[in-house]
Amino acid sequence: MSNSIITTRRRFLTTTAAAAAFTGLGGVAAPFVSRANDRPLVSHGVQSGDVTTDSGMVWARADRPSRMLVEWSTTDSFKNGRQVAYVDALPESDFTAKLLLEDLPAAQDIFYRVRFQDLSSPAIVGEPVTGRFRTAPSDRRSISFVWSGDTAGQGWGIDEARGGMRTYETMRKNRPDFFIHNGDNIYADGPIPSEVKLKDGTTWKNIVTEDKSKPAETLAEFRGAYKYNLLDKNFRALYAEVPVFTQWDDHEVFNNWWPGEPMTRAELVAKKYVEKNDLIIAARAARAFHEYMPMRETIAEAGRVYRKIAYGPMLDVFMLDMRSYRGPNAESMEDKYGPAAYFLGPTQMAWLKRELLNSKATWKVIAADMPISLKVVYDGVKNWGVEAAAQGDNGAPKGRELEVADLLSFIKHAGVKNTVWLTADVHYTAAHYYDPNKAAFQDFEPFWEFVSGPLHAGTFGPNDLDKTFGPELVYIKAPSKEQGQNLPPSDGYQFFGHVGIDGATQQMTVTLKDLDDKALWTKTLDPAFG
Repeated sequence: MSNSIITTRRRFLTTTAAAAAFTGLGGVAAPFVSRANDRPLVSHGVQSGDVTTDSGMVWARADRPSRMLVEWSTTDSFKNGRQVAYVDALPESDFTAKLLLEDLPAAQDIFYRVRFQDLSSPAIVGEPVTGRFRTAPSDRRSISFVWSGDTAGQGWGIDEARGGMRTYETMRKNRPDFFIHNGDNIYADGPIPSEVKLKDGTTWKNIVTEDKSKPAETLAEFRGAYKYNLLDKNFRALYAEVPVFTQWDDHEVFNNWWPGEPMTRAELVAKKYVEKNDLIIAARAARAFHEYMPMRETIAEAGRVYRKIAYGPMLDVFMLDMRSYRGPNAESMEDKYGPAAYFLGPTQMAWLKRELLNSKATWKVIAADMPISLKVVYDGVKNWGVEAAAQGDNGAPKGRELEVADLLSFIKHAGVKNTVWLTADVHYTAAHYYDPNKAAFQDFEPFWEFVSGPLHAGTFGPNDLDKTFGPELVYIKAPSKEQGQNLPPSDGYQFFGHVGIDGATQQMTVTLKDLDDKALWTKTLDPAFG
């Protein structure tokens, strides 16, 4: 592993260089005692996210209390670069900092560089680290993006001898405009062991850290899970070049989590959690998530994950949160809508309907943390309960399906065109076509749902399909019975999806790919107008 971006990199700085760097960033050079080998560092690379036509978030982490200084340019030479307001990286945020770049030109490559100024010795400024992203177009021109989910799950961490998290490098080579991470950015509840014996007799050897040696409970342990992923060179390289639109799911807290869950489920007992209040665990998890994700903050609701990202005239992306507002994970058989049947919850449902109705974009991509009609069991030990929306009875909508039915019916009657659902979660890749003529509930227009993942985790599946909304399994690649479950990344069953929207025809082409960039299945969708 290269240590050039981690804290072991060399730190030589002369007095003259430090003074010049600080002066160049708008500071006032002053005499000081040189601290050779002791400049503040960008400790875990740079990231960008939530990019629009004229703005984008920039993120970095320092190795000490520092002031993050950022400048941007439309050229990699930084000729005529523009400096922006600073933000402090303090212990309270684990030395992470993020800043919104605004008033950017549309459809433009933006180069940015981040350096940190030592708060205890302001004349000392570290070396810059450069990143880039492309702003959304203001006119109709071709765009592309990738999506997937599920990183460092089931104990499959970073084995550098096997190339590390290879799917991230494959996605980077596609040169997408942005990347949607559909959740399970980390596996907070999944320790990373030093070694795993494989069926072929070889050994998977992980990089290990103390924070990933047990299920996360403390704030430091949750932060450590994000820092673990950032040890991977492929991960850092993608995030330095491609902006991420991210959401969360359960493993950012613990497996199959729901708000207010008692810590008495057999799986949780076996993991020996010391903290017995899941809301405290979730609060720590949410804080670490927002500290380490380059996403915009919502003034109306601190810590809110759901949001719309407008990416030019052809695309709006609706990032959902199917985790924070749900009712208990139970059998989901309620006949009437109420708190027990909440999935998105009333407030998020009202927001989504309003934003879909107001959207002028050709395509409305709904980024969901879970598939609509795949049955996912809540309690694996008891083989009981519903983790997603579908409960598997194939009949009229019940429980959480009531929200799905209400939303699909609204989309039809409001005349919202060209909705496409993208998701991950189940650790295999598939294409589902929803046909009301084959459904128990028929008050909706046909649509597609595409599933892809994992990025770097065990491969599972396939899951049973609930027929309430008439899904047809058009394509699937999942482990066979002979292969079994929890296939290691080295078996090649790691997946992501690629989406291209043509500027001339406005057609959307969806391609399901594997970690070697092999196109497994492709579908081109024609937009509907009027």
